[in-house]
Amino acid sequence: MILEIPVFDIHSAIITQNAGAHRLELCSSISEGGITPSHGTILWAKQHLTIPFFVMIRPRGGGFVYSDEEIQIMKNDIEFCREVGVDGVVFGILKDDGTVDKEKCRLLLQVSKNMQATFHRAFDRSSNPFMALEDIIQCGFKRILTSGLKETAPQGADLIAELVKTAGNRIIVMPGSGVDENNLLNLHNKCNAQEYHSSAKISINRQSHAVNMSSTNQNSIEWSVSAEKIKKMLEILTNFNQKKQ
Repeated sequence: MILEIPVFDIHSAIITQNAGAHRLELCSSISEGGITPSHGTILWAKQHLTIPFFVMIRPRGGGFVYSDEEIQIMKNDIEFCREVGVDGVVFGILKDDGTVDKEKCRLLLQVSKNMQATFHRAFDRSSNPFMALEDIIQCGFKRILTSGLKETAPQGADLIAELVKTAGNRIIVMPGSGVDENNLLNLHNKCNAQEYHSSAKISINRQSHAVNMSSTNQNSIEWSVSAEKIKKMLEILTNFNQKKQ
């Protein structure tokens, strides 16, 4: 079983790798739920990380219906990822009615070529999850990241379990959102997924002496990942595998 950790800066990427995570998802802007990191950040990750990493391909926050201009930006970012040898990309595109935009997804999948592709939590905005599942499989994605159309994966565990069963070996259904060391075992017992996605995040209070452009409050909360949380989750998955054998 695979544990994937999303990271929003290079320091968190280093912590995640050193803690033993199997894979990371490289993003920027945690406040927007993740958008595409800079090309400089992607290149740094390729030069310094030894574990596989996927790059978030999302030009902005908000919804997942994209204009032709935004699709071109996503296409450009995927081409850069392919050129520098990134392991995979993460994106999701919907239509106004909440169905998967298969035409635009296939266009970006063609650009991604040999890289793996994950359909991210745009899935949780879909109007019919089982129809979306089949559409995503037809497009050629490798996996789906989902919280089961709920705020967190533990809350959506019943639907995730159904999706895992329906998907079979055609696509990986990866639970994500709200997954941590306290609920991972119960979630796995219920969903029996192959891969899990956890932010393993911790907040850091820092006194800022720099000019704050958006607030008069100089006490800012920053986010990082916890090596301890990652190690505990890896231990849970390892112990489960040993008991199963």
